[in-house]
Amino acid sequence: MPTLTDLLQWLCLLPVVGGSVYGLLCVPAVRTFCRQRAAIPSRPAQAESPFADGTWPPVTVLKPVHGLEKNLKSNLRSICLQEYPRYQVVFSAQRVDDPAIPLLHELQQEFGPERVSVVVKNIQAGLNGKVNNLLGALTEARHDILVISDSDILLRPDYLKTVVAPLADPNVGAVNPLFKAVCADRWYEKLELLSMNADFMPSVVFAHMTGASNFCMGQSIAMRRATLEAIGGLESLADYLVEDYEIGRRIWESGRKMAIVPYFIEAVVDLKSLPHWWGHQVYWDQNTRAARPGGFFATVFTRSVPFALAYALLRMMDPVGIAVLVGALSVRLVTVAVVLVAFRDREGPQSLWLLPLRDILGLVSWGLAFTQRTVIWRGAEFVLTRNGRLVPREVRS
Repeated sequence: MPTLTDLLQWLCLLPVVGGSVYGLLCVPAVRTFCRQRAAIPSRPAQAESPFADGTWPPVTVLKPVHGLEKNLKSNLRSICLQEYPRYQVVFSAQRVDDPAIPLLHELQQEFGPERVSVVVKNIQAGLNGKVNNLLGALTEARHDILVISDSDILLRPDYLKTVVAPLADPNVGAVNPLFKAVCADRWYEKLELLSMNADFMPSVVFAHMTGASNFCMGQSIAMRRATLEAIGGLESLADYLVEDYEIGRRIWESGRKMAIVPYFIEAVVDLKSLPHWWGHQVYWDQNTRAARPGGFFATVFTRSVPFALAYALLRMMDPVGIAVLVGALSVRLVTVAVVLVAFRDREGPQSLWLLPLRDILGLVSWGLAFTQRTVIWRGAEFVLTRNGRLVPREVRS
């Protein structure tokens, strides 16, 4: 009769095999997606418009800002240097004492008030600080096509044309590019980079290429103002932790589609300390669980490395246990290396030695995302409800 140890060993093998197979399946999905990217030329200033009237429609870019982040000036300046005929950038902050405000005015002076608007408004429509900030920016938006772009994003000059072009199709409700993490200097920032580039983005590409699930990522969203109003407006999103997924869900239910363009923007990693990284890791997993609880739970069966280690330990590191551990590690490292090269990630391959540690800690944060009901966001603590809404901790009964 099998013992408890025997049963645990067999249970550990499920994610070892599942994770290895999943990693192997991600490779052709990523390579196919990246070939699509290579087939799309960059859009220079004179590129033809796909819109019916043959012109590029004017655009307002909403850039919510909160504090002085790493590389902030370069990030914000990159949106002001777009090869796009007519667009407005609205930088918004919520506090008059936000240390980034002098930089925002400096950029406004450099590029002029026709190009750059600065808004400081403390709107409190709900508990989601980003949505509150965006509501302030929206009050100064002059154009009907809106692009929401996070402040930690570094952009190439063809970004606006790339994300606006799919909106020429009236069936497209919103447009998402993909992103990859960059500028990871400290070792725990490299863990964050691996979480994004070696784990999250391959899963997004796999889901997109196979149609396994829908998604919407808030780092960059382009949509028409009419679409935003039709799904309830920003005010209706102000109490959701994962407002970007809620935007996507409402667009899908409206019968329109999310357009995913084979184009990568760069998200600058900015973590001040190891506890900051850990809090962000748990917060990110809580985001994913709130958006897709079933899919997030299923990811436990793709976590090959920590379960291969558990299997080896259960077997007292005998030759079979070591062989399984080495095999799982080898598949994981090789498949991730291929994916990072396909993503043209210059930093990730140099940080692969941290991947086993990241995978083990990732299983811990995965568990905490299910058991920890509070969310720490910008120094405040909230309770996360089952439908993804935020509730102040003090009102919980």
